[in-house]
Amino acid sequence: MRIGRPLMAVSVIALLAGCVTLAPGADKVKMTQNPADVASCSAVGNIKAPRDSQGQVDIFDQENTLRNQTVGLGGNTALETSTLLGEGVAYRCP
Repeated sequence: MRIGRPLMAVSVIALLAGCVTLAPGADKVKMTQNPADVASCSAVGNIKAPRDSQGQVDIFDQENTLRNQTVGLGGNTALETSTLLGEGVAYRCP
């Protein structure tokens, strides 16, 4: 049973190492799937979660990635146009 603890610790560290950390201000980005929420906003660019070698989106990091990209484009709201594909549009809203 002594091998269980080190193995668990290594597993937890491996999971945490793969996480995308939020850029400053990304925690304030509003995430929405409703186009009406951005009707009075200005689009600042497209956002897209990266894919792995098999074309799959990492669903655990997807939201943080989209938030970071939105902030990087000068936006404060992310409209997810496809949650399955991890794609959307970043907006600057009043």
